[in-house]
Order: sequence, then structure tokens, then C-alpha cells
Amino acid sequence: MAKVPAAAIAAGGLVGGYATARWTRKRPLGGVALAAAGAVAAREWRRTAGTKAAVGLTTAYVAAFAGSHPLAKKVGAWPSVFAVAGGVAAASWAVTRKGA
Repeated sequence: MAKVPAAAIAAGGLVGGYATARWTRKRPLGGVALAAAGAVAAREWRRTAGTKAAVGLTTAYVAAFAGSHPLAKKVGAWPSVFAVAGGVAAASWAVTRKGA
């Protein structure tokens, strides 16, 4: 089975969490999706880059979620979600790529 990069899991968690909350109209369900993806990504970050990096990237993941809300007021919900998801994916890739 092919391994999914933590960057994709984290970005997918942010996008999927928002999509789940929006389309089901159940914000807690979106939170479950967001948290589940964050937990899987954090485990991968720890495995590939160590505890310190995992803590930093998990903090960035939570900050991206929180920051998407005020950003959405300026640029719209979906652009905000995609922007923060891209930022977290880029940070994850930069920290966990081989030779980093």
C-alpha cells in the first residue's frame, strides 16, 4: 500500500474538516475529521522528523485552523481554507523531506 505524505494528510484534514462541517451542517463532525487527520499527521511528523518538529507542525496545524476564520472574512471561506491548507502542507514538506 502506498504511503500518504503527512503534508497531504494535514492539508486534507483542514479541507475535509471544513467540507464536512459545511455540507453536513454539523460543526462537531467537521471537528472530528479535522482532529483525526491532525492526529495521523502528528504521528507521521513525529516518526519522520522527531518530537520537536511534530509539536511545531501540530501547533502550525491548529494555528492554521484558527487563522482561517478571520482570513475567511477577508477573502472568503474556501480561499481561506485552501490558503491555510497549502501553508501547512508546505511547512510539513519543508520540515519532513529527506535532507531537511
